[in-house]
Amino acid sequence: LLTPEKSMQVQRELGSDIVMIFDECTPYPATQAEARKSMELSLRWAQRSKAAHEGNDAALFGIIQGGMYEELRDISLEGLTDIGFDGYAVGGLSVGEPKEDMMRILEHTAPKMPEHKPRYLMGVGKPEDLVESVRRGIDMFDCVMPTRNARNGHLFVSTGVIKIRNAVHRNDTSPLDEQCDCYTCKNYSR
Repeated sequence: LLTPEKSMQVQRELGSDIVMIFDECTPYPATQAEARKSMELSLRWAQRSKAAHEGNDAALFGIIQGGMYEELRDISLEGLTDIGFDGYAVGGLSVGEPKEDMMRILEHTAPKMPEHKPRYLMGVGKPEDLVESVRRGIDMFDCVMPTRNARNGHLFVSTGVIKIRNAVHRNDTSPLDEQCDCYTCKNYSR
């Protein structure tokens, strides 16, 4: 059985620099009652995670839950800040909801997060989502999508996505992105 205490123990044994509380990611879609029940469980687990993390020098992040409901996000954030964490993550987004809902919740939640602590958006990796999230005050991200896309030959450039394995690029000596002056775009061709 995985518990908040076991999660903290595993992350300690792994030597994690940033430890995430044990939480329940509210599924999408969820009714307000379902989202509230999930968020309240996550808050109880946050308290247990904090207690189990005692004596670990790694940063411990709380995870804001509450589904697509602003009121629940506010309750979650207030509960987490009362407990006190080294950083705060926005969880339960990028789980299948329309982009407008993700940005609405982020627009509502990010400005209320402690300014002096790292603000982390979980599971978001599309370049345009990263830019929009930074505009809303997010500092940190993680997502498997950029790595998976790169492994499959999809390159993000200023004009969109290049599928570099496409035969049309085989003899193309033009830069990856003509509008970019980074090392890779200056030194590698399509």
